[in-house]
Amino acid sequence: MAEEQKIKHLVRLANTDLEGQKQILFGLKKVKGTGIMLANAALKIAGVNAKKKAGLLSDSEVKRIEEILKNPKKNGIPSWMLNRRKDMETGEDTHLLGADLQFTKENDIKMMKKAKTYRGIRHIQGVPVRGQRTRSNFRRNKGKVTGVKRAKVGKKAGK
Repeated sequence: MAEEQKIKHLVRLANTDLEGQKQILFGLKKVKGTGIMLANAALKIAGVNAKKKAGLLSDSEVKRIEEILKNPKKNGIPSWMLNRRKDMETGEDTHLLGADLQFTKENDIKMMKKAKTYRGIRHIQGVPVRGQRTRSNFRRNKGKVTGVKRAKVGKKAGK
């Protein structure tokens, strides 16, 4: 009973509020740019039990996890887990979180549109960018499909 009173309802980590009742492994998924794989690796490096409730974490554990998520390459996480490898401007492998990830993604799309690359043109047209079929899907802006309407020729031909 005393342990439940210590649980914080919200834990602030990487500019994101995490629910205190969730396991920290699944709570970290709420941080934009972090998935199960990266969260699990960060928790192992930080020495935190993945099944521990987020509200039971100490401030030092929260700071350690946040440091690992902000600089994963320095903390021993392999480069194939990072979400921004071979950056177009710097050529380095980095990992972005939260608003930085969203801002960079929008800038990449704007750059592709400006350079009129194939992907940029597909973004401009609002059609699938990665090679999906367009015959049956992606018709939300195109309206309801109408079939071929037959001409009323039968009555005239019969006379």
